[in-house]
Amino acid sequence: MENVLGLVALACGLIVGLGAIGASIGIALMGGKFLESSARQPELMNDLQTKMFILAGLIDAAFLIGVAIALLFAFANPFQLAA
Repeated sequence: MENVLGLVALACGLIVGLGAIGASIGIALMGGKFLESSARQPELMNDLQTKMFILAGLIDAAFLIGVAIALLFAFANPFQLAA
């Protein structure tokens, strides 16, 4: 039983860690492309900025869903046997 709890803790750490890495890389790439596009066409900066903030919120939402799933596994473990 202790082995299962250790594996669940390891899985939670991987979910949060890999989700954070993926979200930060995604936002960094999107921010870089925003800067490139706004430097090429400054008149579209306001429209692009609005779209960038919407996409940043969606990327962060995907990461936060992963954190919620990790918390579900950590505190209400569905793999734990009922004793």
